[in-house]
Amino acid sequence: MDTEATSLTPRPSFRSRALATEAVHAGRDDLASQGLHAAPIDLSTTYPSYDSRGEAARIDAFATTGARPDGPPVYARLDNPTTARFETALARLEGAASAVAFASGMAALTAVLLARASLGLRHVVAVRPLYGCSDHLLGAGLLGTEVTWTDPAGIAEAIRPDTGLVMVETPANPTLAEIDIRAVAHSCGSVPLLVDSTFATPVLQRPLEHGARIVLHSATKYLGGHGDVMGGVVACDEEFAATLRQVRFATGGVLHPMAGYLLLRGLSTLPVRVRAASASAAELARRLSVDPRVARVHYPEVGGAMVSFEVFGDPHRIIAGVRLITPAVSLGSVDTLIQHPASISHRIVDEGDRRAAGVSDRLLRMSVGLEDIEDLWADLCQALSDGGAVPAARPGKASLPGEAALSGEAPLPGGAPLSGAPTGATAHLSGSPVPSPATRTAEREPRRAGR
Repeated sequence: MDTEATSLTPRPSFRSRALATEAVHAGRDDLASQGLHAAPIDLSTTYPSYDSRGEAARIDAFATTGARPDGPPVYARLDNPTTARFETALARLEGAASAVAFASGMAALTAVLLARASLGLRHVVAVRPLYGCSDHLLGAGLLGTEVTWTDPAGIAEAIRPDTGLVMVETPANPTLAEIDIRAVAHSCGSVPLLVDSTFATPVLQRPLEHGARIVLHSATKYLGGHGDVMGGVVACDEEFAATLRQVRFATGGVLHPMAGYLLLRGLSTLPVRVRAASASAAELARRLSVDPRVARVHYPEVGGAMVSFEVFGDPHRIIAGVRLITPAVSLGSVDTLIQHPASISHRIVDEGDRRAAGVSDRLLRMSVGLEDIEDLWADLCQALSDGGAVPAARPGKASLPGEAALSGEAPLPGGAPLSGAPTGATAHLSGSPVPSPATRTAEREPRRAGR
């Protein structure tokens, strides 16, 4: 499996300060010495210079090395001081040598794929489920890449001489399935492992500490945290970051400095927001797990503010029934959002692939915000009632919450068959067998945060 002499050399990571402290101060350490308290916003697109020979030398150096230019900025597509502050802060939180920011999470993933393809390494090994657009970008071959889909146990066998990347998402979107990062990294050998850690954030997991080589975030989500900024960021070693900067300069997928400012500001409250929302999410998962209107609850070991659940009723009526919770795509905001993945975030994924990855037609994904838990529960309860279809008790036996869940036979309201739900013990959800109804009832209590 020694497929290449890769430039993505792992580096030891360490933090001299607690995560909460880094979240507040990283990227801002020089402000006091400049007589500033809040980070400045540099909106310039270009910068004056009377030394054209010096400018030429700095541009040549960037073209050769991809390192940030020394001295004042040259052009906003090459570098921006405000964006650089966010990159510095995120790298510190992830324990990475560097980070490179982009206009969106998909722009960040595109840059990674192009950087690997530039070395002739166009093959990607990936584990489903991934975010729907990530799945589509890999599978559609839009960048000239080829993907082999596998489960974690099959990664080593799937690697080829032209494999440039192994990609996983954990917790996965939208089923919240988790992957043992250290075990997968070992299976990758010399091929770099990219972990999409958008759902966990550095607050709950730092993949580089477990052997990953690249960490991807849709910064639009928890890093920004307020639903008002779009961005993406890759944390990695400096050598690969230099290549990513060159790709960013060539393709133009730059993060706007106002977005960089908002993302830096968002990081300062990231630990507080994630921990508060995670506490509410764990409690909602617990209540949903004993609700007779809910067939199955997904909540990850690592914790977090995401909860997914499969319902007996009509998921579309539940989406239409919320009033406090916002029915919208995306996640990670201060307010709670709910959506139907099969209709929105994963609609672009082939229907058969979507179902095989555990994204059933009855699955709902909820991003829990910072509202009061009782207000959220009241709204969700009413919406679940609007969805209808509570399973009837069998004669002489109480109806258990997990009974008949995922049977593949329960009809949607209006007579439409439930297609895509895994069936019995032979179905698979995120690489793990779905237990039969007899054993499923013992799993109703959601797994609590491991850290």
